[in-house]
Amino acid sequence: MSQLKKGALLNYVTIFLTNVIGLLMTPFILNHLGKNEYGIYLTVGALVGTISLLDFGLNNTTIRFVAKYKAEKDKKGLENFLATTMILYSIISTIVIILGAIFYNYIDSYFTKMTPEEIEIARVIFVLLIFNLAIGLPGGSLTGMCYGYEAFVFPKALNIVRYLMRCLTIVAVLSFGGKAIALVVIETVFNILIISITAYYVFKKLKIRIKLHEFSVKFVKHIFSYSTWIFVFALVALFQWKAGHWVLGRVCTPEVLTIYGIGILLGTYYGAFSTAISSVFLPRATQMSVGNATGEELTSMMIKIGRISFIILMYILIAFIFLGRQFVNLWVGGELGEEGSYESWIIALMIMVAYTLPLIQGFGNSILEAKNKLSFKAILYLSFMIIGTATGAFLAKPYGAIGMMSGSISGWLIVQNVMNFYYHKTIGLNIIRFFKELLNKTCLALLIVVGLSYFVNYIPGDGWVNFVIKGTTYTVAYGLIIYFLGMIDFEKELFKNSFKSVLNKVNKK
Repeated sequence: MSQLKKGALLNYVTIFLTNVIGLLMTPFILNHLGKNEYGIYLTVGALVGTISLLDFGLNNTTIRFVAKYKAEKDKKGLENFLATTMILYSIISTIVIILGAIFYNYIDSYFTKMTPEEIEIARVIFVLLIFNLAIGLPGGSLTGMCYGYEAFVFPKALNIVRYLMRCLTIVAVLSFGGKAIALVVIETVFNILIISITAYYVFKKLKIRIKLHEFSVKFVKHIFSYSTWIFVFALVALFQWKAGHWVLGRVCTPEVLTIYGIGILLGTYYGAFSTAISSVFLPRATQMSVGNATGEELTSMMIKIGRISFIILMYILIAFIFLGRQFVNLWVGGELGEEGSYESWIIALMIMVAYTLPLIQGFGNSILEAKNKLSFKAILYLSFMIIGTATGAFLAKPYGAIGMMSGSISGWLIVQNVMNFYYHKTIGLNIIRFFKELLNKTCLALLIVVGLSYFVNYIPGDGWVNFVIKGTTYTVAYGLIIYFLGMIDFEKELFKNSFKSVLNKVNKK
């Protein structure tokens, strides 16, 4: 199996582990930290994550340039590029430390709803995370070098080992009375360890050298010209997932920050399932675009991928609508209380509803990337994410976490509707056909599922056993209804082939 295929497989393993173990770890951490300290931990992390934007997309740029110089067998050019980026990273890390030192003095005036003890915890966490960021930005470029050399297996496998070891360490430390500061210390130790191991692999195994032959301002401009749009999309992600923490950290108590953070966490898990599918098809989008595929051909591929994503996402969304409140209450209700878990469920549900269409049309983003037409989407998204955050800030004071999320998703919904016009008019995709074929057969099947789910929700009981019974009943009903009423022949064949493949592997064993 090639490095590329092994890397893709490890990608799915990572997604599975982070989702499943994350679901198990969250209530454990929340229980040991308490909802206030957990909220501090999340919010300070979001603030420091903002400063990480100073990376300016250099990590992704490293992958591209390393691959380019390697393909051209330009050893001197590669050495010079890496030396130049390390100089840039040194400057960025210095700026990170300076900005951290400035903000450190204003932490108490920023977090107006925290007690003096909570402020002190926030200060220590902030210092440790700033240190992590200062070493992590240049350290991350080492992984970029591995990817540029198409050495995917080592860094991805190392990341999985790190995640598992980190989780085990957290369980041990919290079980012996550790708190939020201990979590950040663990993160710091693992960061130093992973950077050191990756550096050994890069310099000893891949034999990459860093040497400055010539420092050119023109070359620096060339590097940043490539990373600009990567930086803009990083800004979009920042406003999408972290901006709410800034606002709520200013006007709400740590408990509200935890409620908001739990909702965000569940929403990001939802997106991971579909992204894992659509990301596989970027090479296909590139091939079709380079081959001058027609708008209708691209639309057909978008429909094919979109329907598969739609079927998977609707399984999760409908389940979460009817069973999600019970799940969140069982999952973290002991720490958040019934009202807090209800609010987290509402926030997660809002994200899932707003996020569904962009995820179903994920192939559209691959087409934009392949056609080098991401600039319109980047500017549009950034503009409306800022407007959404401002709206959320206005609503946060009277309505707390739910108000913040209401403002944020308003920007998402507007953007996706505008993007559909852009896909149709500029890219040449037949969006009307896309929606017609997306809902072909699935619409009726999903309406039946919704009707049955309503009654499944009334199976008496309220514990984990009751939830498993409801979930199993729903899963069987959804699978049968979608297969016989909602799937077209291609999807049935895909399902049967996948099922046969699993059975064959089991029989061989």
